[in-house]
Amino acid sequence: MTADDRFTKHAKLVSNMADKVGVDLTEEMMRGKLDSEDLRMMVHRCEGCTDPDACIHLLEHGAPSEFPPSYCRNAETFAAMNR
Repeated sequence: MTADDRFTKHAKLVSNMADKVGVDLTEEMMRGKLDSEDLRMMVHRCEGCTDPDACIHLLEHGAPSEFPPSYCRNAETFAAMNR
């Protein structure tokens, strides 16, 4: 997997997790609460996950939740956006 493919995979995971926990990333950007560098850092944190397959499974089969799983490297960021 190329670096671009890996980034794209994790960008999708971040986006899908945001949807799962009720965070609208586009809205956050439009309100100035999130910028492109913040989003890029979220994707890079996600790339450091040791078990992205667990995340994929949760996103495909889990119910919507206000909170991401505890192992999510962006859990604090999502929680701050959900306030």
